[in-house]
Amino acid sequence: MFPGTVQPFRVSAATGLHRGDRAYQQDQVEIIGHHRVPGSVLAVVADGMGGKSGGRKAADQVLLTSRQIYERYVPAQDDTAETLRQVVLESHLMIKLTAITSEEEPHATVAAFCVTPALSCDVVHAGDSRVYHYRGAEMMRRTIDHSFVQRLIDEGKITEEQANTHPQSNLLTGCLGTMADPPLTLWHIDRLEFGDTMMACSDGLWHYFTPKEIGAILHTLPPREASEMLITKARQRARGGGDNLSLALVRIDPLR
Repeated sequence: MFPGTVQPFRVSAATGLHRGDRAYQQDQVEIIGHHRVPGSVLAVVADGMGGKSGGRKAADQVLLTSRQIYERYVPAQDDTAETLRQVVLESHLMIKLTAITSEEEPHATVAAFCVTPALSCDVVHAGDSRVYHYRGAEMMRRTIDHSFVQRLIDEGKITEEQANTHPQSNLLTGCLGTMADPPLTLWHIDRLEFGDTMMACSDGLWHYFTPKEIGAILHTLPPREASEMLITKARQRARGGGDNLSLALVRIDPLR
């Protein structure tokens, strides 16, 4: 419950994490409340790749770096978008340093958003983990994947529906930990409204839903129940072939 410069509001939040049908859990997710400033929240999803433990090391490094940078962040003074940019670039550097000391090739995607006490929100992503912004049941916007199939969609060669079943749907055009600089896409929301929900998630989750289905679940259920419903349905639809899946939900409601 957070009074501030805007009408008093409360943040409802939940995370979800499941190994799916994989032998190892390489996704990581966390929602971090600011330790000094009520009403400021950072949500991070990282999908690790590379060897049985390399991916987990990469995802862990994204969360560790996010915590360290957010610890230094001052909402009323610091540029939120620049803070998220630092999360991506410093995580990328640390994952590359980890690779030097191991025989594995750790990589990770990242999808993150930061809500401020003024109810502005900044978003960043690299790879095919996504952030969605919903107003009620309507999707306002989502991130656009850094992936091979997204490039084909952009070129008009396939549709979004065809991309889901494309044999190279998991091929990324950029992520954290590679030799090349990571792709880094930012967007800013001036003001979240009551009933808005932000969701970050890995491809192990969004792969099984249309935006309309996600919106219906987020609008109908509180974040905790919505998280459980999304994971349950994704597991059912995976039919024994599901990837690791993770999500972070934050909803803004009036203070009653």
